[in-house]
Amino acid sequence: MAFRSPSRRLRRGRIVPLCLLCFAILFLTAPGRPRAHSQAVAGGPAGSLTGQERAEQAVARLSFGARPGEVARVQTMGVGNWIQEQLHPDRIDDSALESRLSLYPAMGMSSRRRMEDFPSAALLRAVEDGRLTPPTDPAEVAIYRNGLAALETRQGKQPLQGPAGDAGGAMAQIPALPPGERLARLEGLTPERLRGFLRGLNARQRSELTAGMTPRQRETALALVNPEMVVTGELLDSRLLTDLYSRRELAAVMTDFWLNHFNVYLKKGPFAAWYLVDYWQTAIAPRALGRFEDLLVATAESPAMLFYLDNQSSIGPDSPAAQRARQAPPGRRRELGLNENYARELMELQTLGVDGGYTQKDVIEVAKVFSGWTIADPRQGGGFLFVPQRHQPGPKYVLGREIAEQGQNEGLEVLHLLAASPATARHLSRELAQRFVGGDPPPKLVARMTATYLHTDGDIREVLGTLFASREFWSRKDYHSQVKTPEEFVLSAVRATGGEVRDPASVLHAMDELGMPFYGCQAPNGYPWTGAAWLNAGDLLSRMNIALELAANRLGVLVDFDEQMRIAGPDELSAAGKAARLEETLLEVAPGRRTRQAILAQAEAEQSGAAMADREDLSAPGSSRRFALPGSAFAGSAGSSSAVPAPADPQAAWIAGLLLGSPDFQKR
Repeated sequence: MAFRSPSRRLRRGRIVPLCLLCFAILFLTAPGRPRAHSQAVAGGPAGSLTGQERAEQAVARLSFGARPGEVARVQTMGVGNWIQEQLHPDRIDDSALESRLSLYPAMGMSSRRRMEDFPSAALLRAVEDGRLTPPTDPAEVAIYRNGLAALETRQGKQPLQGPAGDAGGAMAQIPALPPGERLARLEGLTPERLRGFLRGLNARQRSELTAGMTPRQRETALALVNPEMVVTGELLDSRLLTDLYSRRELAAVMTDFWLNHFNVYLKKGPFAAWYLVDYWQTAIAPRALGRFEDLLVATAESPAMLFYLDNQSSIGPDSPAAQRARQAPPGRRRELGLNENYARELMELQTLGVDGGYTQKDVIEVAKVFSGWTIADPRQGGGFLFVPQRHQPGPKYVLGREIAEQGQNEGLEVLHLLAASPATARHLSRELAQRFVGGDPPPKLVARMTATYLHTDGDIREVLGTLFASREFWSRKDYHSQVKTPEEFVLSAVRATGGEVRDPASVLHAMDELGMPFYGCQAPNGYPWTGAAWLNAGDLLSRMNIALELAANRLGVLVDFDEQMRIAGPDELSAAGKAARLEETLLEVAPGRRTRQAILAQAEAEQSGAAMADREDLSAPGSSRRFALPGSAFAGSAGSSSAVPAPADPQAAWIAGLLLGSPDFQKR
């Protein structure tokens, strides 16, 4: 999906040359210039970062971008004190975020309860076949009935018949009913009537259909159409809001880092969305700043990883299960054996690295070690399960070391061996330095981080402490020099505006358009960290358009730039005055002369109406863009039923959009 058709984008005749100019400037200009009012750090070496630059550097690298006033707060608190606080997130009150996340009750359920309330296709089939007991709660009965009808429709069968719904005329009154009655009427509609009713509504009416409902009622209404949409939507929304609003900023960044390092693809198969909730919340996030070995074990035992890399079906060739399979009659015989996917990625990507000294024989031996590591009843949200009957018997030999036969403990021994390896320490240290310093980190820095890792038994917090205390982290050479990835760009742009997210799905769609949606990397190596890997002229044009959408309140985010500029109304400042104020609030460094001239020229042209042949796209009242998740029947996300109003100051929004799309905002 795209924000506009290509022809509609190119109608902004003056935007295209500006974007091409930005693309050239992005790679031709020197690293960021200090602001004139910055003060040098007392006693700092010549050429070191100033006090404000250090605060900007810390916030830019340890978070997803500065929010209004955040750099000043960090300066007042002291950069070192702020970093220490971020390294110990349990000391930070994050109750404001928790209040936002209360809109997503399914995210707080147990895995089993989440699967029962929002059933997967496999669970629906098990109920239909009589292998599982059907629900008795009226709301769940309706959800399962509709889910089974949808399955049969997709299979080309006659949809199941449910209880008769209202007559056509009465159905038109449903949107006007109180929330509880509205939900009850939706539950009473047969699958055919519900689909027909929804087809008759426009996008705004569908969104308003859940207006006034409690979060739990809203979940039920959405589940009547697509239970998976509820789980997927809440997973993505809640992760987005965490990255945008959590005060535990480094913890959010490191959770993102490890979710990419231990990548799991959302569209792998029918259980991925359900598994990813616990993968994020219980396997990764609590251990993001702890011991790497603990994190490694948690991911190895996670149903998400077992499912993604197919280890749940890996069976030792000499195990009792394989022997029984070979003895079955020819017509019922199944080929069972090892799956090497997890073993290979465990060593190549997650621990030792591609040059870590392992061989193909090591891959096979590690696969034997992890045979029998599987999932307990995936249809009901089961967790990790070790099945001895599937495990390859006998000793194994990994990296020249004998692993004695001891069942599940073999896997734990191998994970310890890999976590303690100097190759793993070096591989992880380089990845962390690449994320926080630059694409080709200094070897001496990586060596010091590696030594800390080995000395502290893989303590991630201590390794980061070495990194943040290094002269390389504060080097002027790398100050404001790293191009943001698409994820960093979208998140930092929303945070820079200080805006209130009303429709998370629209922000998520922007990340998807730029090619970096959450959990969207199919390959196990995850997304590249270097921003340059993402940029070409088309990418920058897309970023510019997204920045303009955001500034114009058309990305599901409510922004007030007059409040940011501390002015009473649009006429208080000239275009140049607004640009100067917005530069201070939105950009880490002063923009280049050519960038400023181009933006002011655009702003002045906009004021006269010459630059926006389709100006109504950016400022029409009630023109908030909304994007539904794939398969969604109700557009938008939690809390998105009301349209985001147009900006009160279109000129300021135009200037802000150009600044957010400029090359000076593209770097961190």
